Amino acid sequence: MHSFLNDYSEGAHPKVLQALTESNLRQTCGYGLDPDCQKAADLIRKLCNAPDAAVHFLVGGTQTNLVAIDALLKPYEAVIAASTGHVSRHETGAIEASGHKVCTVSAPDGKLTPELVESVLNDHDGTEHMVSPRFVYISNTTETGTVYNLKELQALRACCDTHGLLLYLDGARLGSAIAAGGPSLPELAALTDAFYIGGTKNGALFGEALVLARPQADFRWYIKRRGAMLAKGRLLGIQFQALLEDGLYFDIARHANELALRLREGVRTLGYPLMVESPSNQQFFILPKTVFSKLTAQGCEFEVEWEKADQVCIRLVTSWATPPAAIDEFLQALAAV
Repeated sequence: MHSFLNDYSEGAHPKVLQALTESNLRQTCGYGLDPDCQKAADLIRKLCNAPDAAVHFLVGGTQTNLVAIDALLKPYEAVIAASTGHVSRHETGAIEASGHKVCTVSAPDGKLTPELVESVLNDHDGTEHMVSPRFVYISNTTETGTVYNLKELQALRACCDTHGLLLYLDGARLGSAIAAGGPSLPELAALTDAFYIGGTKNGALFGEALVLARPQADFRWYIKRRGAMLAKGRLLGIQFQALLEDGLYFDIARHANELALRLREGVRTLGYPLMVESPSNQQFFILPKTVFSKLTAQGCEFEVEWEKADQVCIRLVTSWATPPAAIDEFLQALAAV
């Protein structure tokens, strides 16, 4: 039975592996200063229509979030995030360990709004006795599979401008978000202070490309200080070239989304409700415990979002490598139980 646990269980897209293999014996300098990283950064600036942006390559999402927050905030400044946000729930206190508090607010669909941001600001008195919320953290897609549209992002940008806040977008699943109709790379570059293009969950072996609207001269010091500077940095640049130069990144994200929507409609046809209406490669379904137990007994793999007395909410995730037959196999198994 195919696993729907996550979108990074497989290795990398064959084109990425081919590019890495072809470069294997080529000697370059290290730490992201090589020609491959420079070429990838130039390509990203072009795709973002942001010629003055700085691009830094890091290995993973938690690492990227940690370095960006640490570099962009003063020691007493804090992060505003949805309670479901990755920095809130799945980073083992990494942000707090850097000295920056994460101020959370409940967002039922995973998306922050200006009103929610302002509710956090209103809980802080602006004196030296409390942290000063300054960094608005969002992700596209969100942890619940929902997607910010352009109008929602513009509203958050206006809110941030009003209150002097930074707007940051975690793009671990950015390919899926854009393929689902979310803001494009040029729109993200224009509306955020920083965002990253996630590779780990969309065809790369590993790697994220952080885009800073305004370059920060000492940013590389923060990368090194956090142990996030990869000696063989070219491995990151090569992968992003392979993914982005011919639109492969967006093609494979569309594949993942299309299969997820087939999965969604199939489960809905069988009569099981959704936790949230997701247009992305993450789908959440509510099943009776009896059905859940029979599926797991058959070897179906997925994550459990929550569990109650007689119901379980499961998350199924498709990826660039999910075969169409896997959707049919799961739906047949679900119908059978």
